[in-house]
Amino acid sequence: MRDPIVAARQDSPAAALGPTALVFGVIAALASFVFSPFALIAGGLAVTLGAAGMHYARQGVGRMWTATLGTMLGTVGVLGIAALLGAWSA
Repeated sequence: MRDPIVAARQDSPAAALGPTALVFGVIAALASFVFSPFALIAGGLAVTLGAAGMHYARQGVGRMWTATLGTMLGTVGVLGIAALLGAWSA
């Protein structure tokens, strides 16, 4: 008889937080160079999802490097657009 299909711990939706943060981080970093408002939205999402992804990666679900890189790129995007806005308003 076949074993029942059971989801593994790595099949948790939390495993997708790191790669999702990485995608949003890349969008934020690239959008900050072309002065796009999407940089703030994507950067905020990247930082939030990346922090959650790092939390779950410490518990063994998902990968730490994707969550960390997504968080860093999201921060670069948010700070880049903030620097452009600050320079433009001064």
